[in-house]
Amino acid sequence: MNPGRLAARLGVARGWAEFRHTITDPQTIGYMIFINGIFLLVLFFQRNGTIGDTPVSLAALTLPSLLGLVVATNGLMGVGSVLAVNREDGTLLRAKAIPGGMTGYLVARVVESGLTVALGLVVILLPGLLMVDGLMSGGAAGLALLVFVVALGLLATVPWGAVIGSLASSPQSAFGLCMLPTMGLVSISGIFYPITAMPGWLQGVAQVFPFYWLGLGMRAAFLPDGAVVAELGESWRYLETVGVLGAWAVVGLLIAPTVLRRMARRESGSAVETRRQRAMQRVS
Repeated sequence: MNPGRLAARLGVARGWAEFRHTITDPQTIGYMIFINGIFLLVLFFQRNGTIGDTPVSLAALTLPSLLGLVVATNGLMGVGSVLAVNREDGTLLRAKAIPGGMTGYLVARVVESGLTVALGLVVILLPGLLMVDGLMSGGAAGLALLVFVVALGLLATVPWGAVIGSLASSPQSAFGLCMLPTMGLVSISGIFYPITAMPGWLQGVAQVFPFYWLGLGMRAAFLPDGAVVAELGESWRYLETVGVLGAWAVVGLLIAPTVLRRMARRESGSAVETRRQRAMQRVS
């Protein structure tokens, strides 16, 4: 069998195995319940608010935006944190020592991230649809747009998560490098409230990054046409969404392999042992 194809098959199997481990880990399940409980509580309090003069509720605006947030945070923080952990525990060093091991490892990261995102979307969407009216009015076209935006969103964020994980000195620093900018950008990207309520300069900053465009793409897939009045220019801006997310994806896919190769070349038994000793000191 072709070595590349074998590495890809092993990567798929590894990604599936890691995903199964994730969804059976009590700590992970507890965290998911806690976070999604907060999201659903936000939707509950927003259910009676409306968007401007339309009958569309504020909760209906927020729910698709939250789905976009799930894609972005899993692509950035999920991949970045896992890669940093795998550097510290020697997983990457072992992958490097196996022919095609790094290819299989990257395939596993993509598979595990995609499955985690799918689970996160389902966990929020199912109770959300029961709580919020007026969603999924676009039928098959809306569903196709949803799948497209999720796929493009993962391409726009997963490579950058890998870059952050490669550059971070520890899992804690990787989480910090992802968490702080993410929270700041989420607050100005129209996730929990229409971006049109923000000052113009903040609207400009938000539109540089994927968070706003993922939320916009999700809203275009879920909401009726009347909800577009809450968007900038009263338009779903399909071409701009594809353009910005596509640009982040292309640049990330060009940069990430180089950064990962350089990081892999620096991996050694002594480097892993040094990081392991630092981790033990942090715990103690």
